[in-house]
Amino acid sequence: MNQPEQSERRDQWRLFVGDGRPRHVAMPEPPPWRRFGRAADDGTHTAPHRPYLIDQPQIDVVNAALHLRRPLLVTGHPGTGKSSLAYAIAHELSLGDVLHWPVNSRSMLSEALYQYDAVGRLRETTLSRDQGRQAPDIGHFIRLGPLGTALVPGELPKVLLIDELDKGDVDLPNDLLTVFERGEFEIPELSRLAHERHTVQVHTFDGGEPVGVAGGFVRCGEFPVVVITSNGERDFPPAFLRRCLRLDLPDPSEQRLRDIVAAHLGADALDQVDDLVRVFLARRAPGELATDQLLNAAFLRLGGVDTDAEGLLDAVLHQLGGTV
Repeated sequence: MNQPEQSERRDQWRLFVGDGRPRHVAMPEPPPWRRFGRAADDGTHTAPHRPYLIDQPQIDVVNAALHLRRPLLVTGHPGTGKSSLAYAIAHELSLGDVLHWPVNSRSMLSEALYQYDAVGRLRETTLSRDQGRQAPDIGHFIRLGPLGTALVPGELPKVLLIDELDKGDVDLPNDLLTVFERGEFEIPELSRLAHERHTVQVHTFDGGEPVGVAGGFVRCGEFPVVVITSNGERDFPPAFLRRCLRLDLPDPSEQRLRDIVAAHLGADALDQVDDLVRVFLARRAPGELATDQLLNAAFLRLGGVDTDAEGLLDAVLHQLGGTV
């Protein structure tokens, strides 16, 4: 590509001009890792598969957790692929969609297991009585959470991602112990009615078909594949750690970075972004840059964006720590 063509291509990438004049533009294709799939005619949604590269020592730890039916506690700096590991396992083992529980300071175990809409049930029961109709079944007002849905019996185990557990309440890891050990939990609102209705159909977190809860207890047949991520913001109790297998994902080496770029953007991309890899490595310190930032810069370069424009590369390869 000659210099005028290169200059014209670099000008065309600017969709937003900043002159205040409305215009219609054709949005370019997003990066592969920012494509979210499309809904099928039957209402199902298929998420696109994204490449995931991992070294043999880490692969062996994952396999040990699968054999032992133990939760996998994954640590590592931002951008090392902690959360993506759950999706890679679900894809490779054909275990269906990942049940995702993002943890924050307000997260409680009870909500991850199930939610009961008592107010909604009271309202609908009163309305039905006033209109001479039969009151809706209690199961209409119970919805299993991500952890509760993961424990529903099935032919294959489900994959549950408990994301950033270290952001939760200090007691949350201990609250999980009984569920991890017994593989079951009780829904008291249903167990109190067991003598009247042994099995009640309830809704699931993933929006699938209602499932039957017998005697008020949800008991797993196969313990789910549980991937727990942590950014190392605090320590976990020894009793919790004893029930998990630890996996620390290292920062990718230079060769691994090149493999990641090739896996996401094609092998031909490497020649065009070699300098970006070197800049990334020169700026990277433990926890300061994430691999997806390099992918963002490489994608812009391949799309004709002038990554040498003032401030642009700094905006893409910005440090993750410190004040903004």
